[in-house]
Amino acid sequence: MQVAVLTEPGEFEYRERDRPVPDADEVLVRVGEVGICGSDVHYYEHGRIGDYVVESPLVLGHEAAGEVVETGRGVTGLASGDRVAMEPGVPCRRCAYCSRGEYNLCPDVTFMATPPDDGAFAEYVAWPADYCYRLPESVSTREGSLCEPLSVGIHVCRRGAVGLGDSVLVTGAGPIGLLVADVARAAGATDVLVADPVDRKRDLASARGADVTVDPADLTEAVAAHTDGLGVDVVVEASGAPSAIEGTLDCVRRGGRVVLVGLASESTASLDTLALVDDEIDVRGSFRYRDTYPAAVSLLADGSVDVAGLVDFEASLADLGSAFERARDPETVKGLVEVTTRR
Repeated sequence: MQVAVLTEPGEFEYRERDRPVPDADEVLVRVGEVGICGSDVHYYEHGRIGDYVVESPLVLGHEAAGEVVETGRGVTGLASGDRVAMEPGVPCRRCAYCSRGEYNLCPDVTFMATPPDDGAFAEYVAWPADYCYRLPESVSTREGSLCEPLSVGIHVCRRGAVGLGDSVLVTGAGPIGLLVADVARAAGATDVLVADPVDRKRDLASARGADVTVDPADLTEAVAAHTDGLGVDVVVEASGAPSAIEGTLDCVRRGGRVVLVGLASESTASLDTLALVDDEIDVRGSFRYRDTYPAAVSLLADGSVDVAGLVDFEASLADLGSAFERARDPETVKGLVEVTTRR
């Protein structure tokens, strides 16, 4: 089979590898579509993200879906021909975090496209059946591949306890921010505000149902005007911009919640601790997701969230380098790679 490996920053090389043989608890998936994530682009540009360093050729791509072509002898829930979305993180299932059901915090997780674990820019991937989710006929593998960023949005909204009648501000209108806004609406939020400095992304947020879109330069005033000075119930920071992180407390109401999901270039940011105490604000991190894929598939199946509308372009695996260059454009929301031709 053919795989595309990142050999150094900005360089992909196509190689032939043996088609994997699934273990007893695995299925072999013929990969259909793979989304290009911001983390993929970061590895492509820099060869590392924090402590995760690409030290040997690495297959990128973790937003994946495809068709089961073979099952391990112990697999009973899936069969050849099933179309599935693949959850890219497989925990150890034994540590204290896994025992608590917090498997996204497992320190020994195997996560696609995170060094040293290969991802899905490959014609076939063998993956544990427990982390492959059958797609109903109404959901394409194109949509199924985007269950991954949608899962991030679901976990964020759960971390923020978004519920009926809430007002939610999302800073950053990339794929995660836009999907957080969609999930917040599906969870019952009645006022959704989205901030981003890029005109096109604000326009997209508005077209997808945001009640208010605003340039971050005018954010505090816009939130105050929309909430009669009260502030929103939940702020989700999805950009990673230090100014946006520091500005969350200016936009959230007393007793409200702040969820940080955007990754900043620096590990520290300044927050007013007196405001946190006096206003009793909860600040929470959100890391990947857990137990979200069934909900993601359901949201897609009933049309509650339009993931396909995020896709700016599709490319073939043969054009992976060009696709990543397009994905670097600040106005690009989502690129999708078709690894093998749809059936």
